[in-house]
Amino acid sequence: MRRINACPKLASLQSINRALGELVRSEGSLNSQIAEVIRRDPSLSARLLRMVNSVYFGLSTRVNNIEEAVFFLGLRQIRELSMATPVIEELEQLQQTTARSLPWKDLWTHSISTAILTREILASTTLHIDDDTDYLVGLLHNVGKVVMAYSFPDELRAIMATPVANPAAVCILERERIGWDHARIGAHYLVRHQLSEEIVTAVNYHNDPDRAPRHRLFAAAVQVADHLVRHAGVSGGFELIDPVETDSWLALDGWKILYGADGDESRLARASIANSLHRLPAMLQGLL
Repeated sequence: MRRINACPKLASLQSINRALGELVRSEGSLNSQIAEVIRRDPSLSARLLRMVNSVYFGLSTRVNNIEEAVFFLGLRQIRELSMATPVIEELEQLQQTTARSLPWKDLWTHSISTAILTREILASTTLHIDDDTDYLVGLLHNVGKVVMAYSFPDELRAIMATPVANPAAVCILERERIGWDHARIGAHYLVRHQLSEEIVTAVNYHNDPDRAPRHRLFAAAVQVADHLVRHAGVSGGFELIDPVETDSWLALDGWKILYGADGDESRLARASIANSLHRLPAMLQGLL
């Protein structure tokens, strides 16, 4: 706990672009107002234009105007960009104090992919979400690995060098070498940042959602999304995990929590997920 507590805090986890967040949640906001806030952040502006000009949108002409980009993207994706950009930037700064040779871009790609799919998975359930918790639980589920790189670099390198069958086996290795796995480390770190109980609990139990005392749907969605992203070839970046076989996610506790037995709900979810996985590469091209 002393080592984890020594890891620098991330200002973005507490603020996450408050000005932009309030603006995009207001029904009365104009695209011009949102564009003006975005223009103050060069990194966010660059990501916004890169995303709107990606293959995902398939526009016939290139967009170079922030206000036009806001119009094409829509408020939901503006919010996602505004959350992901400051978190990734600060994590990249933190990585400079740790081993630069670690596959950081793979970690960011995996985190954003998991955030996108977690949101889409939860949208297919009866859970009512009126904020961005569904995106944030996916985005932050592996923040414990960043803390490990800072606080336990030697142990992390030993774990990275050990081939394993699945994420559960990674957690066992982490507990053997460190005492806590990356999920618990991440949850402890996020408590220090005063994030919501839903986010902390989902991060803590994303590899074992059946044990979550509360907010099991969030933890379950992250587990399934993490599995699907790995199947799509977007690894977590830090481990040597065996490839994920097609439909193996149907055996996960998270899938059973979300959709129950293999009935109509499960079949509809499988069709929706297949469509999401097909669109994922194009969506990522604009975000990273």
